[in-house]
Amino acid sequence: MASLKLTPLRLLAFASPAAPIAAMGLPIAVYLPPFYATEMGLGLATVGWVFMIARFWDVFTDPVLGVLSDKYRTRWGRRRHWIVASLPVMLVATYMLFIPTAPVSATYLLMWMVILYIGWTLLTLSHMSWGAELTPDYNERSLVQGWREGSLILGMLLVLITPAVIDYIGPEDVGTARVAAMGWFVIILLPIAVLAAVSLVGERDVPEPKHVPFREAVSVLLRNSPLRRLLAADLANGIGSGTMAALFIFVAADVLQMGSWSSAILLAYFGAGVIFVPLMIKLSYVFGKHQTLAASAILNGLGLPLIYIVGPGDVLMMVLFTALFGINLGAGSFLLRSVMADVADHDEVETGNQRTGLFFSLLTMTSKVGAALAVGLTYYLIDTLGFVPRGDNTQAALDGVRATFVWLPTVMYFAVGAIMWTFPLDEAQQQENRRRIMERTEREPPIVPFE
Repeated sequence: MASLKLTPLRLLAFASPAAPIAAMGLPIAVYLPPFYATEMGLGLATVGWVFMIARFWDVFTDPVLGVLSDKYRTRWGRRRHWIVASLPVMLVATYMLFIPTAPVSATYLLMWMVILYIGWTLLTLSHMSWGAELTPDYNERSLVQGWREGSLILGMLLVLITPAVIDYIGPEDVGTARVAAMGWFVIILLPIAVLAAVSLVGERDVPEPKHVPFREAVSVLLRNSPLRRLLAADLANGIGSGTMAALFIFVAADVLQMGSWSSAILLAYFGAGVIFVPLMIKLSYVFGKHQTLAASAILNGLGLPLIYIVGPGDVLMMVLFTALFGINLGAGSFLLRSVMADVADHDEVETGNQRTGLFFSLLTMTSKVGAALAVGLTYYLIDTLGFVPRGDNTQAALDGVRATFVWLPTVMYFAVGAIMWTFPLDEAQQQENRRRIMERTEREPPIVPFE
């Protein structure tokens, strides 16, 4: 199998599409739901259900797109052509969602969210699968995903500068201006980053696969214990982080009365994340990926209740809290992806199936389901509590928003820690799996699902 030397330039080029991906993902999680609930007039409950339905649609599309990514290759390989194909879908849907013409309906929002998620899934799972296949090394996989995670966080930082500047300028329609500026940021940056990645980074050569029946492939998939555990951890992590993202603007602006400081506070959070990603990579080398991931989740659960010491209007304390919490930001997502690459290898040893794209599609699916549940359930809950964004709220309603923001993610992070602490695939097992894969590859090509 041909080698691919991972120079810093190649790592940077490979990771670059993650920046616009994150620059779109952050607004979708943090800014777009409040924007459609308030400025577009759809209401909290309606927006919550629309976002949840759109995310659940990916339960059906993600595995299909994952299989397609594994099955069909061109002269570019198995991944890069799908990344390029996702571009027009992403750009059109981004424009329609971030720069809408009022009034809009719930149907409009749902239709364009579904279209956006199709393009987003095709781009992200192809990009993650490509990264997993760049190297077979246990620790080097964390390096690749760490670069990608650093690019993700940097994209969040860059896109947050636009609403922070708009908040400072204070135009008449701040919410609409924020969202439009972030949309244009993605529309301009995404084609540039994709061009750099597909032009400067190749793919490792994989032998032409054979095929097995779909039913047989799925039955083996369902018996894969490491896969089930990792997906459960990703689902819990998605609910936790999704709840925090969905409620952050309300907590900062309404509960803690931070006003126009909300976007600047997020800059401290993601800034700390960028700075400490290299440390998290090093820690995973020393302690192992799954235990570093478990410890990171437990620390999140212990640290989140500290927000109760932040008083209304205490911007400095809120910045310190978010920066402290942001130190741990990168560990969860990039380590989950790095572990998934090892799980895909374990599956290949047991079954002969080389289906990295399918495995990463399942990972994107569980994270989206977690985020869907977070938005749908939390928006419905705070609506029933009587919370009104930017309105006159009772202290009970404000306390309910803060409690939801703190305790649901805390429980989810402790669940991630419990699931991953005794995860069965460590570095020694991964090295043994790679040895067995290389022996098999010399004798016969790998197989992927579908006749």
